[in-house]
Amino acid sequence: MLFSITVHEAAHGYAARYFGDHTASMLGRITLNPIKHIDPVGTILMPLLLYFATSGAFLFGYAKPVPVNFGNLRHPKRDMIWVALAGPLSNLLQALLWLALFIVLLGLGVEERFFVEMARAGVLVNLVMWAFNLFPLPPLDGGRILVGLLPYRAAYQISRVEPYGFFIVMALVISGIVSSYWLRPLMQISHEFIALLLRPLMLLFS
Repeated sequence: MLFSITVHEAAHGYAARYFGDHTASMLGRITLNPIKHIDPVGTILMPLLLYFATSGAFLFGYAKPVPVNFGNLRHPKRDMIWVALAGPLSNLLQALLWLALFIVLLGLGVEERFFVEMARAGVLVNLVMWAFNLFPLPPLDGGRILVGLLPYRAAYQISRVEPYGFFIVMALVISGIVSSYWLRPLMQISHEFIALLLRPLMLLFS
């Protein structure tokens, strides 16, 4: 989980720099060093609380957000979509790589539980990160993507939700709405998609 969060935040920084904003780069936040991204509440406390509160059924966390000055982007409204999407896409890619490792381990007959369970957890955690962050409500990445896609007036109305968005999302998570109607369906579709991409690897090791 620590690695998935670190890569997620670094991806935002890389994308922002690519599209013209060097804020994260100047602050040393474009790095795979997890210490630079750890948030005491989001990276440590929240995952522990959710783990015990849900008996391990739901695990989520977040890092210190990478600072992005959208005004520095060459095309702010369009480029913010790609900057926001970079994080979740990094998690989808990591899920694919962990699944590839899982297939290889099983194909080679590796029975060491630590490695098999680590690969399995890598797939699950990154699919959760991918799907949850795409929920279309600021300050989640999906909300920023939605703001970038909508016309200016509608985008402005959505962006006003941001100060309260996190609490709204947590309420929806606790009520089970996000899990039932967003998280699980999107994770299922995404898992089937990456499994399809890895079909040749499965056949190779079958």
